[in-house]
Amino acid sequence: MTASFLAEDYLEIRDLTVDFDGFKAVDGVDLTLLQGRLHFLIGPNGAGKTTLVDALTGLVRGTGGAKFRDHDLLTMKSHMIVRLGIGRTFQTASVFEQLSVLQNLDIAAGVHRAARRSVFARGRVPERVEQALETIGLADLAHRPAGILAHGQKQWLEVGMLLVQDAKVMFLDETVAGMSSGEREETGELLKRIVGDRTIVVIEHDMDFMRRYADFVTVMHTGRVLAEGTVAEVQADQRVQEVYLGTATEAATHG
Repeated sequence: MTASFLAEDYLEIRDLTVDFDGFKAVDGVDLTLLQGRLHFLIGPNGAGKTTLVDALTGLVRGTGGAKFRDHDLLTMKSHMIVRLGIGRTFQTASVFEQLSVLQNLDIAAGVHRAARRSVFARGRVPERVEQALETIGLADLAHRPAGILAHGQKQWLEVGMLLVQDAKVMFLDETVAGMSSGEREETGELLKRIVGDRTIVVIEHDMDFMRRYADFVTVMHTGRVLAEGTVAEVQADQRVQEVYLGTATEAATHG
């Protein structure tokens, strides 16, 4: 991470509030999301994590400020936010299951070109798509329907779709939920490989995954930031133990 990166590619969030008819789902949140850092966003259900990302990606209206590359995301439509270099995944993978892995990536890459210039019209696979296939480990399955992929592989395909869009900020919503231990490890290693020139924010309930891969952690509770810091700092915070980590650990132990 260099000073030049930070000057251009950090996301500065100030006093972000999302109000649903008087209920503040997100209440005055301040966050700085730095490039090159795996930033985990944790907290109980209903803490406002996904709503925060919804506001930053144009799906719900928020007030305050969210500045990236001299643009305020809170004033922009979702498709313009994507073109600016900000992408996300959802809790349930949203791939085109009848299309091949390659076609899914090519459609995602199309946000930066005319629709008529599909992979079929060009007759060759763009370098960006080939690189993404290798990075996510699905090159051998490029021509298979996405619907036959294992759960973890679908999540990797979604990450690949963000890669071909050249997303510099990635929000990943519970990306390892339902994965096997092997898939979780491969996902963590994938994120470590691609984070260097990107900002990656992972909404996560898997505390083992968080402990292993997080560079920085923000804990949300009732729409606000409760605590921030390294994994060790957050785990040592008594407020975090009371409102979240205790119940999260119990759930993991009994689930």
